[in-house]
Amino acid sequence: MWRGIIVLFLLAISTLPADARRRQINPIPFSHEPCSVLDNRPCTPSFCSVLEHGPCIPEIYYPYGENLQLTVESVPSEADRAKYARPDHDLDTIGDLFAELRSCWSPPTNDVRAGMQMSVRFSFNKAGGLIGPPRLTFATAGVPADTRTSYLNAINASLNACLPLKFTSGLGGALAGRPIAIRYVDNRGPGR
Repeated sequence: MWRGIIVLFLLAISTLPADARRRQINPIPFSHEPCSVLDNRPCTPSFCSVLEHGPCIPEIYYPYGENLQLTVESVPSEADRAKYARPDHDLDTIGDLFAELRSCWSPPTNDVRAGMQMSVRFSFNKAGGLIGPPRLTFATAGVPADTRTSYLNAINASLNACLPLKFTSGLGGALAGRPIAIRYVDNRGPGR
């Protein structure tokens, strides 16, 4: 008799529609997974509806992510000129750090390549020095090796000219060991 009840119970549960079953909430609410309007499940990172029972998980766009990323142009636009001004005080915010790093950049003068892009990744210690040498993560394809070398030398020289950065104790403790990625874009023309 108990066996019959259990079989009927399992049969009843299996015939329930998928919406009636308990849904599993994504334990990583900020992960980006593909979704469609035809899906009958919540689409994280955010899905809110008056017809949907369950939590609404909004995505919070923080101004800076876990990886601190910065783009530095050789010739900034007029709107961005203020971001390239060196701060006149100890670096207290990430915006101050980015302004300092932008103001340090001096592109190579002998080997100008319009549209050249290079990305490096490095970390600072509490005192404002580099933990290790910057690691090259990207270079524009099809560029000769000597051009890449001259740009990498210019990046290293620019960073070494600014070091050590003067962090406040709060920013120094928060940034120590965190990876910083900088993308350098040479937007100068060949004649500039």
